[in-house]
Amino acid sequence: MRGLFEKIQEATSYIQSVCSIAPKTAIIAGTGLTNLQNHIENAVKIPYSDIPHFKTSTVKSHSGQLILGHIRNKPVVLMSGRMHYYEGYSMQEVTFPVRVMHSLGADQIFITNASGGINADYQAGDLVILKDHINLMPDNPLRGWNDDRLGDRFPDMMDTYHLPFRTFAKSFCEEKGYGIHEGVYVGFAGPNLETPAEYKFLNMIGGDMVGMSTVPEVLTAKHAQMKIAVISIISNKCFPLEYIQETSVEDVIRVVNQNIPKAIDLIEHLIEAFG
Repeated sequence: MRGLFEKIQEATSYIQSVCSIAPKTAIIAGTGLTNLQNHIENAVKIPYSDIPHFKTSTVKSHSGQLILGHIRNKPVVLMSGRMHYYEGYSMQEVTFPVRVMHSLGADQIFITNASGGINADYQAGDLVILKDHINLMPDNPLRGWNDDRLGDRFPDMMDTYHLPFRTFAKSFCEEKGYGIHEGVYVGFAGPNLETPAEYKFLNMIGGDMVGMSTVPEVLTAKHAQMKIAVISIISNKCFPLEYIQETSVEDVIRVVNQNIPKAIDLIEHLIEAFG
């Protein structure tokens, strides 16, 4: 990780040369949720390929742009698409954009994803705000030499998911009649979906949903002392086992698209309240 700080500064300087907006809030738009970019006013779009040291997303549903602008008059920076460990990138490469968004001025981050439901009470299309996670990925973005300018060597994970964000989200969704769960996310490396035996195991160890992203970005944001909220859309029901059906990326995107409006509504109001 030597030289990471300098790479962050180079990327930050380039972005600031293109756009003068100093964002308070960072957003990561996951699978099917890149429509969030259409809600940004005065948007300045920068392809990942133009930013020093950024990698490009190879997933079709991820457009690969960093977008700066305003949501409800609050300055934001949004990743329209993310990088994944399963694409062959290192954990440091996957999470480099989080470092840069923090360097640009963002001290809070809202992360979205689509995930498989491994809680028997979850249905496809449900919203979940994370209260915790279980990391079963084979690497950690904080592994290696630690630069104290970026964060502590041993960040405590006790209050990772910011309670005021969770409280607001539950109250807002209750008022709107959306319905929302609080759940525990399990991070798997992917890219294959899990086996029935794995779904059963993940349910037994306390997981409510499973996905192939999010945990690395959360670890990095926590290392940077950012306030964190993660909102997930359940894309398919994976437990009890008799409910499992074969699922494609197209199926996931279809379910997410049907439920995007309520997720975007929640994120906009979170930004308005805390931005």
